[in-house]
Amino acid sequence: MKMKHVTINTAKMEESIQFYQDIIGLEMQRDLRPMGSSIVFLADGDDPCIELIERPEQAYSGAGISIGFHVADVEAKRAELEEKGFAPTPIISPNPNTKFFFIKDPSGVTIQFI
Repeated sequence: MKMKHVTINTAKMEESIQFYQDIIGLEMQRDLRPMGSSIVFLADGDDPCIELIERPEQAYSGAGISIGFHVADVEAKRAELEEKGFAPTPIISPNPNTKFFFIKDPSGVTIQFI
């Protein structure tokens, strides 16, 4: 079994698309908006997609979920995001081989860079 996508209901579709393209580096795989659906899929090649659905009445507003993305240099990514106005958490290193930090996407979903 292979994971295909994670769905995020959002009230901030354009901000979310820009976030996942510019900050995460995902590319638009499918845009169903021209066909009347408020759905966009973004991914890095054949990796699982982030599915954004514009549903203001059901927009994500919870806690307890994070989506993790691997980066080559955690310190550099954190510095880049600080420069762009994000408020990343301090870097967490539970062991010598693991470092990560978190930010929030436009809908409030926790994003981990590891």
